[in-house]
Amino acid sequence: MSGTGLHTGARTEATFLPAPPGQGIVFRRTDLPGRPEIPARLTEVEAVERRTAIGKGETTIHTVEHLLAAIAAHEIDDLVIELTGPEPPILDGSFQPYFDALAEAEPVETGGEPVLLTVRAPFRVTEGDAEYVVAPAKALRLTVTIEWPHPLIGRQSGSYTVTSQTFARELAPARTFGFASEVEALKAKGLIKGASTASAIVLDERGLADGASCAGRTSSLRHKAADIVGDLALTGARIRAHIVAERPSHGGNIALARALARAAQRTAPPAMDIGRIMDVLPHRYPLLLVDRIVEVEGQERIVGIKNVTINEPFFQGHFPGHPIMPGVLIIEAMAQVGGMLLMSHFEGQNVEDKVVYFMSLDNVKFRRPVVPGDQIRFELEMLQFRGKTCRMKGVGYVDGQVVAEAEMMAMVTDK
Repeated sequence: MSGTGLHTGARTEATFLPAPPGQGIVFRRTDLPGRPEIPARLTEVEAVERRTAIGKGETTIHTVEHLLAAIAAHEIDDLVIELTGPEPPILDGSFQPYFDALAEAEPVETGGEPVLLTVRAPFRVTEGDAEYVVAPAKALRLTVTIEWPHPLIGRQSGSYTVTSQTFARELAPARTFGFASEVEALKAKGLIKGASTASAIVLDERGLADGASCAGRTSSLRHKAADIVGDLALTGARIRAHIVAERPSHGGNIALARALARAAQRTAPPAMDIGRIMDVLPHRYPLLLVDRIVEVEGQERIVGIKNVTINEPFFQGHFPGHPIMPGVLIIEAMAQVGGMLLMSHFEGQNVEDKVVYFMSLDNVKFRRPVVPGDQIRFELEMLQFRGKTCRMKGVGYVDGQVVAEAEMMAMVTDK
């Protein structure tokens, strides 16, 4: 598919290619040297003003939400999207062209199991004016409310259970929209260089500007609902939850997606089970504090899980009658997850003869107690890697709430 990008104004062609099971959604910039690949993941989000952009620097890809919404609606888990420019074509400003093109391509089932995010208990997310309440559900259900002081919008609410059929019927035709009064300010920021009444609904003080057309009075509401679907696709999973959204925005949607990734239960085979962890780490009972690795993104990011039970040996002496996991052991568990990331740089070598030593800790903070029954999700990001030494930043979460964070320096040495 080819056309002009809404914000960059660049003429771009998008090509959809099959991908191996488990790869996820990946963009490939064929216009740049080396054809760099940018995974459609939350860690790649670069901008959220009036669109969602992923990537860094010259690899940035703007306005990915329309295309990703169509992919998510079809429940396509693995796909390569080749782009000849920095932004997928906006086309008519709706999700329909991408949805129809993917339907005509006839997606097929491959091996493996899809990654699901399910919610165990309700929680709330607030980002600026956007507010969200998330509750357990067996499917992705959106209840969305928008409000603008405009005669064609006002305050509107709608509820949608997102399936391929309902997306095609209710959400896909809804076109992107904007206000004539904002045009000059957005252009001054370098945005909407490719906008026109052919690619967006433009609203003036009275109604539709320049004879524009839209698919009904609730087109703006339905477009905002579909934007949520596209932004949530950056979790890399199929969402099973009821999301009640008040005044959603791209910034709010990304905050929601991050909260879901941390608080929801992820049903997928572990990236590394305890057997693989024991192959890499020398620790054993009672100081092996990592149960599984659930996500690995190259050599830059890793996510590990520690399940805390009353049977932990340290609870015998640490506040008997009021068991709390020692803070030093929370950091130790975080460091062990980080050790798995550091050792990934030596893949293919004999790691049995190597050990990770931590050299320093900085900015250590404990936010709340960890007690039996908690599951700590450790997210670690590689900040710098030189030779055999690295700096990492780690954050531990329980039910989406930060329990501890730290920056650490470590090195790999021979035993």
